[in-house]
Amino acid sequence: MDKVLKIDKSAEKGIVELLKYLLLNDRVSGVFTLRKTGNNGSFDYALITEPALLEDSIPLHPFMHVNAGKILSALPSMRKPVAAVIKPCELRSFVELVKRSQGALDDFLLISYTCGGSFPYKTTVKGQMDKLLPEFWEAVKSGLDSDSIRPTCRACEYFVPMNADLTISLVGEKDLDSKCAIFLHSGKSKSMVEGFEAEISKGELKLSRFDSLVKKRKEQKEKDFKEINIQDSGLDGMIDIFGKCIGCHGCSRICPICHCILCDFESCAYDYDTSMIENELLSRGGVRVPTDTILYQIGRLSHMSFSCTGCGLCTEVCPADIPVSTIFRKTGEEVAGLFDYLPGKDVNEEIPVTIFKEDELSELGND
Repeated sequence: MDKVLKIDKSAEKGIVELLKYLLLNDRVSGVFTLRKTGNNGSFDYALITEPALLEDSIPLHPFMHVNAGKILSALPSMRKPVAAVIKPCELRSFVELVKRSQGALDDFLLISYTCGGSFPYKTTVKGQMDKLLPEFWEAVKSGLDSDSIRPTCRACEYFVPMNADLTISLVGEKDLDSKCAIFLHSGKSKSMVEGFEAEISKGELKLSRFDSLVKKRKEQKEKDFKEINIQDSGLDGMIDIFGKCIGCHGCSRICPICHCILCDFESCAYDYDTSMIENELLSRGGVRVPTDTILYQIGRLSHMSFSCTGCGLCTEVCPADIPVSTIFRKTGEEVAGLFDYLPGKDVNEEIPVTIFKEDELSELGND
């Protein structure tokens, strides 16, 4: 049975107060969280070691400009764990990176929350976020989806954290403005909060309370999958969809799972080969440039789509409006489904690409 920390303050103020306590009492070396960077609606992730600087932190803010899982994997080990407040998809991404020796769970006190989604980039760029926040939080308190969150979030069924040391309960909490409930899952979290002035009782975050929202999001996901129709349209359909790619590689740079130190597509192996282009022109009379954009997308699909955690940032940054996230998630779920694999669920579960099952090629015949 978990323990529940109940604080008589809003969820945002309650978690900030706890983070300050952890820093002041030397329980953690630092705090990793979202913060405001000025009065113009700008935000960033920051590693904070001075408690006073937490006044600018906004750990529960519905915005994700980068995937924090990727940032955590690059941080150095510190004297004590770093308290990291991240979204469920970011936490799952970090777990996938840990499996690839790109980070260590012991370096962090992982704090997450039942997530109501996040806003698209354009809401910040256009200065609309402050106007949308009241409606967003009312939807979260009612256990509903806000109309202003990203399409990716409206199709995400995994908004309850996995592998978190602490989970802040947000979705469906009607007293969110005055009460903060934090579930302590691990021995690490329980020892960290010792001495913190708050009511502590036994409790459990009951997943059944989210059944309605999970069902709605699954339905939206299936609708999104059906709209891209990439499976039925074959290679021609893939060319139609990925043919818009301009080769900027923004999707791989923002992706937390594309972790290679040097991507093959960033190397000289895919520099323009004039002789190949000349041969193509001689045989076909025309060649698409820039070259290899479709091969690039297919390469990413085969390389890491089975570990896609659905953060949706690849779609957010795509200048050609390609539904990259939906395509990768659909493909990844079908591949991972063969191995009953859910990315980021279990740090000890092997990645599908490393697994071989004797019967996995049975559909291809016995020859």
